[in-house]
Formats: sequence, C-alpha cells, structure tokens
Amino acid sequence: MPSELQHYYLIIPLFLAIAIGWWLGRRERAGLQARPPANLSQEYFTGLDFLLNEKVDEAIESFIRALEINSDTIPAHLALAKLFRRKGDVERAIRIHQNLLARPDLTRDDFLRVQMALARDYYAVGLLDRAENLLLEIIRQKPPVRTCFNARALLIQLYEKLGDWQQALDVGEQLEAEEQQELATELTHYSCELAEQAFQQGDDRLARSYLKQAGRYDDSQVRIYLLKARIGYRQGRWRQAIRNFHKVHDRDALFIRETLTELQQCYDALGHPDDCIKYLRSCMANAPSTSVMLAVAEHIRIQRGSYVAGCYITEELKKRPSVKGFNRLMDLHMHDEVLSDKTDLQDRLRILRGLTGQLEMSKPVYRCNHCGFSSRQLNWHCPSCKKWGSTRPIQGLEGE
Repeated sequence: MPSELQHYYLIIPLFLAIAIGWWLGRRERAGLQARPPANLSQEYFTGLDFLLNEKVDEAIESFIRALEINSDTIPAHLALAKLFRRKGDVERAIRIHQNLLARPDLTRDDFLRVQMALARDYYAVGLLDRAENLLLEIIRQKPPVRTCFNARALLIQLYEKLGDWQQALDVGEQLEAEEQQELATELTHYSCELAEQAFQQGDDRLARSYLKQAGRYDDSQVRIYLLKARIGYRQGRWRQAIRNFHKVHDRDALFIRETLTELQQCYDALGHPDDCIKYLRSCMANAPSTSVMLAVAEHIRIQRGSYVAGCYITEELKKRPSVKGFNRLMDLHMHDEVLSDKTDLQDRLRILRGLTGQLEMSKPVYRCNHCGFSSRQLNWHCPSCKKWGSTRPIQGLEGE
C-alpha cells in the first residue's frame, strides 16, 4: 500500500473527530461570545486540500490549528496523538496525552482511554517501566471488560519484549477463557520457552509441567510434541518418544526433518529398525520430503548397496527435484566401485559436488510464512515480524 494512502487512512478518523468536536462545541457555545466557528471550517478544508495534494505535514499543521480553536474535542486530540505515534513522533503524542490527563473535567471513560493511549506511547518509545506501571494502574481501576483486556494484552506484549515469559503467563492466566483464545498461540509459546529452559537445565519434570500448560492453550502446536519427544528420548523412554515424534509429523509433516536422527535411534534401541523404515515409507507416500527420502535411501544403501540406493534417489528426484537430493546422489556415485578406476570422472564429480555443496550451504532452510524472513536456524519467534509459530521448513528445489 503506498505511503500516501496509508496517511489518508490515518487522517480520516481525525477529520471526523474534528468535525464532530466543532459541531458539539458550536452547539454548546450557542449564544456565547467566542471565535467564529467558520475558522475551524476553514482550517479543516485547508487541511483537506493539503492532504489531497499529498502534503501530509502541512495537513497535520492545519488540523493542529483547528484543534486550538476548539480545545474541548477529546476524540480529535486522541486521533491526532495516534497519528503522531504512527509517524514516529512519539514525544508529541506523549505531550498531548499528558496535557489531556491534567484536565480536571475528564470523565472516567475518557481518563482510561487517555491512560491506555499514553501507555502505548511509552511502549512504542521503549519506556517499558513507565508503560508497565501505567498498565497495572489501569487494571487496578477495574475498567470495562474490553479496556481491561487491551491493558492486559499490551502488558503481555511488554513482558514478551523483556523475555519475561513467566510474567507474561501470569497475566495471561488472569484473562477469561474466551480472551485467552485470542492470545492462545502466544501463551502456548511462552509455556514452551519456559519448558525449553527447564529442559536445558535438566529439569524434565518442570519441563513437562510447562508443556502440559502449553497444551491447554493450543495443543495443535508442533513445538509441544517435539520437546516432549526429546524429553522421552533423553530419559530412554523409546516408545513414548516415538509416539511424540509421530505426533510431530501428524501436526505438520514438514517438521519430520527435525525428528529423523533421534527417531531412528529410538527404533534401533528397541531393535526394530525395519519398523522405522516402514514408517518413513508411509510418510513418503502421504507427505514426501527430501529429508525422509534420504533417510530411506541410507537404509537401502546399508541393506543393498550404493547402486540401488542411487537408483532410488534418481527415481524420487524425477518426481521432486532438490539440490540436497542431487548432492547425495553425487556422493554415492563418487564412492561407487564401478567408478573407482575412472579418476577423471571422479575428479569432475568432486568439483561439481563442491559447487553444489556451497549452493546448498548458502541457502536458507526455514522461512516465515507471515513476512518471508528466511534463515538456516529454526526460530519459533520470527525475528522480523515477531510472529510466533509462523516459521516452517522451506519446500521446493532448494528445500524439502
């Protein structure tokens, strides 16, 4: 969307607020000596003319002068401050809100609205301690339901920004069940973050407790079962780990690449490697991926040799070409006994393999489905758009 059009959408509510405030002020001051209301109308249309000519800054100045004519228009002041905040001029927004809070004639609802707006200003500019104190004060006043939810939601975002997952969860627990559903994804991942910390510290019991809490918010998140499986794997509970690794695939088939090494080791520990291959072949039939294909090919290589494994990869690449599969195929050919006496051909393969290997290593492995941010590391919390659970393994020629 063009930036000029965005400015139009931001300023339209300001037009309405100024017009309504002017009309109310005119009606309430009927018969009293005051500045002619025509001045407001003139500034209003002057600002509109600036806006239509894409002179946004001049338009804002006209609206400011209009507000000076009728200073009782609370909605107009709030709309103007919001516009300043969105444009990055947070200090001006803060001054407007602080001036409004100093008025003795504010109604309770207006007072709460201004406090919420000021808290958003503090949050936007990074004054998190002030924002936290103000939000807690709003909640203590027992405001209307939606205002209370907005205050708690912003407070949760604040604790997320600080990485204080427990505080964020504590506030989330104060929400009603319907309200928790609006933040279910975030609350699930906060619980998982705490479970990850407990897992890294070796406290599996605490980690399981947090994962149970995560499941109450949203049990569809693949992260829950991936961590449950790794806890079971570390404890040597092979069947339990296998069940949870299977649930990872059931929730999102692409994430099976995160489970393959440990999954195969679980089956090996139980003495059932053939069951693992049977499961992987079923995965290939239902949701094929390069990582699973290469795991099956490795089993074929061990059982029947490199040539047969290479034939299997070749047939799969015809259906789903991928750089990673092509690289593995070249690895098999370079170690093929038939080519052992063909030094020139092997040298050429090594050169080609080096180039394609560099290509594979230079490409990202994961991509955020919300903003497109790509990396070679799995980020449950996208570093770019800050969405939770939006990153998945990349599909296609350079991925799965």
